[in-house]
Amino acid sequence: MADGRERRLAALCERLTVEQLDGLLVSGAANVRYLTGFSGSSALLVVSHQERLLITDYRYASQAREEVGAVARVVIEAVSLWNGLWHQLPAMPPLRVIGFESVNLVHRDFQRLLESGTRWQWRPTTGLVEALRERKDAEELASIQQAIDCAERSLAVTVARISTGMTELEVAGLLESALRQEGSDGFAFPTIVASGPNAARPHARPGLRTLQAGDLLLVDFGARVDGYCSDITRTFAVGAVNAQQQEVHGVVRAANERACQEVRFGMTCRDADRLARGYIEDRGFGESFGHSLGHGIGLEVHEAPRLARTAEGVLIEGAVVTVEPGIYVPEWGGVRIEDDVHLGAAGARVLTRFPRELIAIG
Repeated sequence: MADGRERRLAALCERLTVEQLDGLLVSGAANVRYLTGFSGSSALLVVSHQERLLITDYRYASQAREEVGAVARVVIEAVSLWNGLWHQLPAMPPLRVIGFESVNLVHRDFQRLLESGTRWQWRPTTGLVEALRERKDAEELASIQQAIDCAERSLAVTVARISTGMTELEVAGLLESALRQEGSDGFAFPTIVASGPNAARPHARPGLRTLQAGDLLLVDFGARVDGYCSDITRTFAVGAVNAQQQEVHGVVRAANERACQEVRFGMTCRDADRLARGYIEDRGFGESFGHSLGHGIGLEVHEAPRLARTAEGVLIEGAVVTVEPGIYVPEWGGVRIEDDVHLGAAGARVLTRFPRELIAIG
């Protein structure tokens, strides 16, 4: 772990040199964890070429020292993180120009920089750490695989217990209980369980609707292991499968398979999106696929890169991305199949293994 963090910090310092920054104030929790291993919810991290300083509060005194170790100097602040920052910065090796994460700093805290940090020159930055996070190392990939395995075991347990007449909330409860029992240290995001016409809403929240014969049941969820996320979607048929369900599901499944097989690093994010979108459009369902094809996963369930029609950029080697085409028909339902894919040197490798055919349940 320590060696991996040292490599990440060294890579960040190289970026600071390119950006002509003496240091970076890191305030995003996922970025702090990526660089130091600290998993608490309250911290500020200063990274410079000479020193790494992590400021947190009393709640995390022992945790911070255990998780961070020698990677950074840990300061436990009794008043506030910002009070600690203003006390510690002057004692650090000379810093003149310091970057801050514009995406992760709320306006109130930006005002602190302007009012109490006038001794330093502050520059907004975007994506310095996030760009490093796109490329997963072996340890990160292992954690993501564990999160996937945990999620798939949980889904198998849940599917065996689903029956007609259950509410969406009951199904979500079964799944989330199974996730905990299988070793998930949290949920990657709020679980989506959508039945019948609700499945036509890509981000539906589970409610009191009961599962009925003839429904499609869409389940989108993820486990979290060592802070790393998985993100999986499968669609089931409640009772017997009818012809329309089989047709729509078949198109989505084929689009998913095509994208999973052909996506690769070096491809533009737009072209990756087009792999599945073009297939769906050619079969007359283009207007029913309104969201992007996928996104990166890691310490956050939605992180760079973004596989979308409007996305700039190129997929890099080592990224882990989702491939999640879908077709949604109002008042009828929807189908989405989502897999997690590693873009390795030898090509794409699908990390998820749960069956993709339209399984009848209940």
